[in-house]
Amino acid sequence: MRNFVIGALIFSVLLAIFISPFASKSPDGLEKVAEDKKFLSSGEGQEKWKAPLPDYSIPGIKHEGLSTSVAGIVGTLITFIIALAVAFLLKKKVKPSE
Repeated sequence: MRNFVIGALIFSVLLAIFISPFASKSPDGLEKVAEDKKFLSSGEGQEKWKAPLPDYSIPGIKHEGLSTSVAGIVGTLITFIIALAVAFLLKKKVKPSE
């Protein structure tokens, strides 16, 4: 199982590196509707939380493709760590009967 998890992590990070720069620059569905209905600007500056990776980029990295790749790697690693923690907690909670 350990080899599978490590392989899946490596595969996911490679996807984040090489595929994320090809992500669409068009707005997602919710943002597109907000633009079409002309209420997108009414929510600007009223965010409850600041996005850690705004627009799937890393502030300070000038090259757009590199910034998107690094944001993809960071997002992949954060998701992996959270999933691993949840799996670990569930494994401890549910012990197989002997």
